[in-house]
Amino acid sequence: MDTKTQNTHVPPPAPQPTVTEQKRNARGATRPGDRIFLGLSRGSGILLLAVMAAIAIFLTYRAFLAIGEDEGNFLTTFEWNTNLQPPVFGIAVLAFGTIVSSVIAMVIAVPVAVAIALFLTHYAPRRLSSPIAYVVDLLAAVPSIVYGLWGALVLVPHMNGLYGWLDDYLGWTGIFEWQGGAPRSMLTVGILLAIMILPIITNVSREVFRQVPQMHEEAALALGATRWEVVRMAVLPFGRSGVISASMLGLGRALGETMAVATVLSPSFTIEASLLNPGGGTFAQNIAGKFNEATPFGRDALIASGLVLFVITLLVNGAARAIIARRKEYSGANA
Repeated sequence: MDTKTQNTHVPPPAPQPTVTEQKRNARGATRPGDRIFLGLSRGSGILLLAVMAAIAIFLTYRAFLAIGEDEGNFLTTFEWNTNLQPPVFGIAVLAFGTIVSSVIAMVIAVPVAVAIALFLTHYAPRRLSSPIAYVVDLLAAVPSIVYGLWGALVLVPHMNGLYGWLDDYLGWTGIFEWQGGAPRSMLTVGILLAIMILPIITNVSREVFRQVPQMHEEAALALGATRWEVVRMAVLPFGRSGVISASMLGLGRALGETMAVATVLSPSFTIEASLLNPGGGTFAQNIAGKFNEATPFGRDALIASGLVLFVITLLVNGAARAIIARRKEYSGANA
């Protein structure tokens, strides 16, 4: 029997894309719409950097105009008088007040915010968590001046009892010694700032905790872990970088808060060892209080203090990014 053999034609292999073409394809730049979107995204990033650079250049230029005429040490002088001839001003008191009030706010707000976020995501029933989350979202929308008015009219008059208790039991430390004046001090400002930044930290932490892989929690439960052990071993390690980011967002607001602090604090260019006695000030409060009545040179001096606040904010954000980068292994991203 004759067998017929057919010669099958095998097509040559398709040419492999070059490295450049692979990178272009990975960036999604092969279609017109993708190229337009890529250009807009890149342009937005460049525009943001340009705006930040312009702000830094403007602040630096105006700051050096003022610092060059300053007869005091800009970093260590405990005085702010730009109307003298020659002028004398410094940021020692402002830096101290800004940092102390922000630290107090963070110490109070971060544990409470993380606890609320954990309660809403892992403990509270749905019929209870939704209303509480809604109320927390509403707190984030309250204007700063409303917080300031509430602090001046409600919070300050009701702080006498707390101040008296702290003075009775912890006054010997010097940090909580109270001389009996109006409770318009750094502790009151820190408590008010903690209330203001609480919704920001809570909302971001809540969303982070919701992203915890279900398999992590189920594995911990299968090993016999309790609810708290699940939170401690699976939820908190996964959300650690997110909580740090949320805290830095709250710290950024605390550092730059103006109207609420100006409404509650009784500023003076002195540094008090006690957190309960009036004194000190913040960068934002000092700028808001003195800008309208300042001379052109005085405004340059205020801009110089704004430059310091700008640098502090950049350093805080950079430190947060460094902490997050070092703790990537805890984020669960590689799991």
